[in-house]
Amino acid sequence: MKKEYDFGKAKKNPYAKKLKTRTTIRLDEDVIEYFQNLADETEIPYQTLINLFLKDCVRQNLQPDLSWARKKK
Repeated sequence: MKKEYDFGKAKKNPYAKKLKTRTTIRLDEDVIEYFQNLADETEIPYQTLINLFLKDCVRQNLQPDLSWARKKK
């Protein structure tokens, strides 16, 4: 290995905008358990499964049923 490298001609990563963002999210224990069990079956990390599920919701423009949360007038 070289002691020093010249990055003067380096280019920015074109995929940097597509990198994932770390976030904190509060999930119910049964939701985590569901995805962890699914992860055991599929051998895909449970956080990846949650992300894939949410991405699928975005692609299909799915919206949650919030009728239970609406206040009656």
